[in-house]
Amino acid sequence: MLSLDFLDDVRRMNKRQLYYQVLNFGMIVSSALMIWKGLMVVTGSESPIVVVLSGSMEPAFHRGDLLFLTNRIEEPIRVGEIVVFRIEGREIPIVHRVLKIHEKQNGDIKFLTKGDNNAVDDRGLYKQGQFWLEKKDVVGRARGFVPYIGIVTILMNDYPKFKYTVLFLLGLFVLVHRE
Repeated sequence: MLSLDFLDDVRRMNKRQLYYQVLNFGMIVSSALMIWKGLMVVTGSESPIVVVLSGSMEPAFHRGDLLFLTNRIEEPIRVGEIVVFRIEGREIPIVHRVLKIHEKQNGDIKFLTKGDNNAVDDRGLYKQGQFWLEKKDVVGRARGFVPYIGIVTILMNDYPKFKYTVLFLLGLFVLVHRE
């Protein structure tokens, strides 16, 4: 049977130690949030790190690859560049390659995207009546990646019990670990 020795450790802690552990846990969470916000400022992207969730960009990127993004307004979007964009009405951003660029006479740029592993362009994914993406739709541009490290995120989303178990164990470790 599962040994519950950690409960004995928690019971043996005095109030001061328990408060210290809870404060320590809060510091870890707030530090992670500060790092995330700092990355947002440095990269200019609302989401500086994203995980590839599908196989639509294979062989360039595989499901579970972790992408590092930037979103500098002054840099023009180019054909062949990999962008992460958000479509109105959809929560999850999409990672695809710029296929065509359409520049209007007033300087506005619109572009069309397509997944490397998809047969057709993304017009079927855009909201009804939309045939091109605009700069405002872009979350960021891929600047680097780490293969397969994001698979943990996919597992946590696909299996909520796994996610809650991992979070519980991490929280428990922080509370019980006395250093």
